[in-house]
Amino acid sequence: MKRTFWIVALLVVIGGFAGIQQFQSWSLNKPAGETATAPSDSASGPGAARGGAGQGRAAGGGRRGGGESVPVLVATAVQKSVPVQLRAVGNVEPFNTVSVKSQVTGVLQKAHFKEGQDVKKDQLLFTIDPRPLEAALKQADANLVRDSAQLRNMREQARRYAELVEKQYVSREQYDQIKANADAAEAVVDSDKAAVDNAKVQLSYCYIYSPVNGQVGSLLVNEGNLVRVNDGAPLVVINQLTPINVTFAVPEQNLADVKRHMAASRLTVQANFPSDEGQPERGWLSFIDNTVDRATGTIKLKAVFDNQGKRLWPGQFINIALLLSTQGEAIVVPSEAIQVGPNGQQVFVVKEDKQVELRPVTVGQTNEGESVISKGLAAGEQVVREGQFLLGPGSRVDIKEPTKVAEESNGEGRRSRRGRAKAEGETKSVSKVGEGKREEGKARGKSEARGT
Repeated sequence: MKRTFWIVALLVVIGGFAGIQQFQSWSLNKPAGETATAPSDSASGPGAARGGAGQGRAAGGGRRGGGESVPVLVATAVQKSVPVQLRAVGNVEPFNTVSVKSQVTGVLQKAHFKEGQDVKKDQLLFTIDPRPLEAALKQADANLVRDSAQLRNMREQARRYAELVEKQYVSREQYDQIKANADAAEAVVDSDKAAVDNAKVQLSYCYIYSPVNGQVGSLLVNEGNLVRVNDGAPLVVINQLTPINVTFAVPEQNLADVKRHMAASRLTVQANFPSDEGQPERGWLSFIDNTVDRATGTIKLKAVFDNQGKRLWPGQFINIALLLSTQGEAIVVPSEAIQVGPNGQQVFVVKEDKQVELRPVTVGQTNEGESVISKGLAAGEQVVREGQFLLGPGSRVDIKEPTKVAEESNGEGRRSRRGRAKAEGETKSVSKVGEGKREEGKARGKSEARGT
């Protein structure tokens, strides 16, 4: 009985020490925000609760009112000339594309270029084994020489028989036969001459020259292969890159404007490269398709560019701007100043007393981050370009400079980084203290248990 009592007492002591250690671990690892907010919640009454709700609304954002000023960035509406443009995505196409094929059957002896090389017109590209065609040409020449000799003999006979028939030494029938033979021999000679010309043409096909100035692609048939007439695959493809074409499509409702301005003058087309910081390429509109695409409701256009720097490449997609005309004395503001409300597009106009007025506007075209205001704004008026979500009609604003805003944002970022580093350091130190106390408690519990 006494032994059982001591065992129960030992278990109670060990359980008490374990409970103390658990409580200490929980209190040390408890978030700092819970201990800070608990007393304020208990101490404050309904008024404190209302104050907390108001602070929550201010922190969550919303439109400020009263005498509180809202920091904003502004821009001034300016009056200037702006281009009237149609924008589209264009596809670059070669000015000429030539698929080089063989016109004779033979062994490809030599390719006189390297892949990707620029070639000139009439430059030698390929040589096909000419020996069979050279032999054919020699045979045709020999036939021509033989038949020409026979023709001379028959003509001489016809001349002699013409004298004899006048003296009635031979019959008219014999003369006619001799003359017909001479005429037939002359036709044979003409045929031989045509055969010689054809043999020369066939022999010329053994030497393939470039028909245009351009750049060759990959060599599709290597030297030593047998090439045939009417083979499906070409030997090489040549693309003419200077000049070069760009095709693009615009909506059909713009067709009338394009045709009207094109009839008045040559329209300029500008090609912009999103990944290239160089100057855009400039060309001119050269072609309007004769039908509207029923599937897309667009009309196909084509522009020609000199492309001397070869920045435009076949198959490339680029941004195209077709300049129709220039609009003078247009009111222009940054596009980010325009907001969309229940009644359409609107801007916040800053008045002289630093209060804002919500004003509806009519926006024309947008070009490179600037919007043309057709109605609702005058030159020289200031509009809010950043910070509109905190504004309402009659709100008071504090105009900030862009450089100061950037410096303040950088300072807040540095302070927030320092605060995060400090909080992380405090958390690490607290966790280390908690671990030390837990180890100390465990050691003390073990020593007391051994003493008991």
